[in-house]
Amino acid sequence: MARAATHRRRTRGEVETLPSGSLRVRVYAGVDPVSKRKHYLTKTIPAGSTAARDAEQERTRLLAEVDQRRSPRTRATVDQLLDRWLTVIEVEQNTRAGYESYIAHHIRPVLGELSLDRLNVETLESFYAMLRRCRAHCDGRRRREPEHVCEPLAASTVRQIHSVLSGALGRAVRWGWLGVNIAEQAEPPPAPTANPDPPTAEQAARIVTEAWKDPDWGMFVWLAMVSGARRGELCALTWQRVHFTTGVLVLRGSIAQRNGHTWEKDLKTHQQRRIALDEQTLALLRAYRRRIDEHADALGIELSPTARVFSRDLDGGRWLQPDSVTRRYTRMCSRLGWDMHLHQLRHYSATELISAGVDVRTVAGRLGHGGGGATTLRVYSAWRSEADQRAAGSLAAGMPPAPVTLDQDAAIILPPAPVTETSPPYLRIAADLRAAITCGALKPGDPLPTHAELMERYGVAAGTAHRAVAELSRSGEIAVSRGQRATVTSTCGSSISARRPTQ
Repeated sequence: MARAATHRRRTRGEVETLPSGSLRVRVYAGVDPVSKRKHYLTKTIPAGSTAARDAEQERTRLLAEVDQRRSPRTRATVDQLLDRWLTVIEVEQNTRAGYESYIAHHIRPVLGELSLDRLNVETLESFYAMLRRCRAHCDGRRRREPEHVCEPLAASTVRQIHSVLSGALGRAVRWGWLGVNIAEQAEPPPAPTANPDPPTAEQAARIVTEAWKDPDWGMFVWLAMVSGARRGELCALTWQRVHFTTGVLVLRGSIAQRNGHTWEKDLKTHQQRRIALDEQTLALLRAYRRRIDEHADALGIELSPTARVFSRDLDGGRWLQPDSVTRRYTRMCSRLGWDMHLHQLRHYSATELISAGVDVRTVAGRLGHGGGGATTLRVYSAWRSEADQRAAGSLAAGMPPAPVTLDQDAAIILPPAPVTETSPPYLRIAADLRAAITCGALKPGDPLPTHAELMERYGVAAGTAHRAVAELSRSGEIAVSRGQRATVTSTCGSSISARRPTQ
């Protein structure tokens, strides 16, 4: 006959003896914020001689989790958390649509029914690894479709999915559903290395030439190339934001598009941006505006100050659709034989500025990058290196000549040290002989005084006279050969510099 379960109550928590002899520890963890029911943390301890001690240790651990608010306070699932999270976040429409797509296609099918108390770091990292193997979540097993081929999800997409989960779990911690955000401990795939591929100078010239066959389109492409603005920012640009007197373009909004629906939104950084324009671009914009005014006057239409710079309507009342602009640019480049997209003009503007030596913060300001230039430096680091090389060349051109030369073995040749009354005797003798060579008293081919003559003239030992001659020989001013007197080979004004002697 099976034994009935018995309970051993404690001040907080209880240990229940199951019919099998195992012990089940249960600790009250509060009210479930979703179901509004009491929530308990439970753990089963296998039967054995140490079961009672292990159960007591487990009870203590669970109580500590409750006290430190590290344990889940709900049995809600990942699906329930995501549903609640989507109702409270405030993001742009395109951003929300992207989040909903990630949730519907990847998170819900795999993790949706999992309760939050069973979600851990290992589960998340295994989920990310599965996405990197196959976007269809086959996890390496054969599927019913024989034609199925595993295609990994891009690392950047997996990182976006990680951001969604981290945001939702972070809200759960704030609401008191969870004690910790385990997504902060999970490691997503590393961020892919930025590798922009801007058009070359030759390609940019052909693109501009092709675009200007239609003046309206040519002005759009030219301004995108010069300003580095995003496509939506150019579509939202109005004439009142083009200041011809100061030569400044002011960007305050952007056009977003989702399928066929478009709307105007704030800039990505939520701050207006001012871009200085060159004289050629200002002249082109003036001519472009004059052309629009002439067409409008011919039809009796008056442009309002809020008219769009780029519009299919003569009154500038409607903006261009960003997707249509992208498709037109892609088709134009395809006719030229290239597979390019409109965003590469933004890369072209950035790389040209950096290559010209413009500082990164200024480039980041023109492009609308946040983070004080960190994004700009990370994306365009290769062109930053080229600019550094050019800067090094410019610095070298302005430096004074180096006071040293290199010999045939690339060894540094230092100029002779100045000789004073306190210098060693052999240096003073060498200086006198060098002065005689410089003034012409000793000409190339003339013999040098012998060691005996130098010893007698300067009252020095033979070794000192020998060192003086060796000093001139090392500098290349005299030629010394065995059994013959040393002869002068050059003047001290030649390009050969003397090595600095060891004193």
